[in-house]
Amino acid sequence: MTEKELRRYSRVVVDGDEQAPSRAMLRAVGFEEDDFKRPQIGIASTWSMVTPCNMHIGGLAEKAAEGANLAGGKGVIFNTISVSDGISMGTPGMRYSLVSREIIADSIEAVTAGEGFDGLVAIGGCDKNMPACVMAMARLNRPSVFVYGGTIRPGAKRRDIVSVFEAVGAKSGGKITDAELLEVEQTAIPGPGACGGMYTANTMASAIEALGMSLGNSSAQEAISDDKIADCMRAGEAVVNLIREDIKPLDIMTKEAFENAISVVIALGGSTNAVLHLLAMAREAEVELSLDDFTRIGAKTPVLADVKPSGQYLMSELIEIGGIQPLMRRMLDKGMLHGQCMTVSGKTLAENLANVSDYPVGQDIVRSFDNPIKPDSHLAILYGNLAPEGAVAKITGKEGLHFEGPARVFHSEENALQAILDNIVKAGDVIVIRFEGPKGAPGMREMLSPTGAIMGKGLGKDVALITDGRFSGGSHGFVVGHVTPEAAIGGPIALVEDGDILRIDAESKEISIDISDERMAERRSCWSRPVSPVTRGALAKYRGAVSSASEGAVTIPPPWNE
Repeated sequence: MTEKELRRYSRVVVDGDEQAPSRAMLRAVGFEEDDFKRPQIGIASTWSMVTPCNMHIGGLAEKAAEGANLAGGKGVIFNTISVSDGISMGTPGMRYSLVSREIIADSIEAVTAGEGFDGLVAIGGCDKNMPACVMAMARLNRPSVFVYGGTIRPGAKRRDIVSVFEAVGAKSGGKITDAELLEVEQTAIPGPGACGGMYTANTMASAIEALGMSLGNSSAQEAISDDKIADCMRAGEAVVNLIREDIKPLDIMTKEAFENAISVVIALGGSTNAVLHLLAMAREAEVELSLDDFTRIGAKTPVLADVKPSGQYLMSELIEIGGIQPLMRRMLDKGMLHGQCMTVSGKTLAENLANVSDYPVGQDIVRSFDNPIKPDSHLAILYGNLAPEGAVAKITGKEGLHFEGPARVFHSEENALQAILDNIVKAGDVIVIRFEGPKGAPGMREMLSPTGAIMGKGLGKDVALITDGRFSGGSHGFVVGHVTPEAAIGGPIALVEDGDILRIDAESKEISIDISDERMAERRSCWSRPVSPVTRGALAKYRGAVSSASEGAVTIPPPWNE
């Protein structure tokens, strides 16, 4: 490519006499004369001191810029926001978490397009900023590489953030003392990095690598490690190569690449949030992906990784045996991945995995295909008269595959949590938490506080939880989220009453209420939507624009001419 072709976007900003003011501004932020002839690489940093997931990313951004500079580009660092799920969990602030995904994607798009960057490196380390980075990349369709900020190291006694949530339930149940709860709180989070199990951050990092938008092994490195620093350097170099080779995100983010991502998420026993985020990312890439694709792929993909929250091991322990690449190599050899898919390395997935060694003999973190944890997906897409447009269950099998019981209905997460802590919820109950969907909250809060309390009280196998909200990747137990249509728009979940018998069947993929259509119609005739206290600001704008969870809860408007 010619020099001008390498600078497809930045030359509009810096070339010619008329752009002298632009160059003057850029000189003040460190541009030298030669830099105006280099392709400009935006380095989208999610650094902040809001959360340990992102507190180290400022330094990683500098390394990515250094890598871009060494490869012949000019790195320009800019920041976007993060909302901490772990800190806001169980509070009204959690309503902003999923909303932040859209704000982050918008902000990266705005800066990259507004400043005329020729390529993009985005570094994310928390649940929503990671899919947001990829959503922006798809919109912009400029050569781009995503870098995962990395996982946290384990706390004392192999603890993590979920240990704290479950300790709250254990304290309420009289199983531990105040002093023991404080000790868990003080030791669970030892420093920088994303939550340590196969929760949403590590799930999405793995999915994005399988999608082809990260370099090999980016998903399986600790936040504080030489490997992560090298990953950032390589990402800066790689994006300059992508510009030279004219390889763009939409060349990589194909339907087959999304199928690879789904397959890897299932094999790892990943978070239900992956369903929501992959649907949203596909929508931005204009790839047709639906809930039914998860069912189709899940029918032939086993759960193989014995990782938290449902399993035993932390991400750091998976990293020690080689991360996800040996698993992907096994899956490729079994014909479970599309090896021809292009990746940000400039090579195909099969080429990237060609020289990957298998896991060490004797490890028991990733099982063989003939000894799976579950022979098909733990992510069950359920339909029925309670969720005619679908719901997402996370059922590994250890909880059983069927649950039936009387409904115990709550209009908010806070009310449900208090009932669990006060021993109002009993074994056999099906907890229903509604008005927590994308429009209802608004913002679709995660239910880690209730599920953590359930597990801490020892009720994990004895109660089920159904919600039009969603779950943290740290949630486990018999849980069903993303129920659509949601309660706020009059979905069937809005009509459930205490004592109604609810059934969940992970084998037949059904979720139902034992009430006749006629009786449900009578209830609907008396139903009215509760008045929302949210009348302005980001939440109100989000509520007005957001789509159903079954469509990824995106805020993409229809084409202008429709």
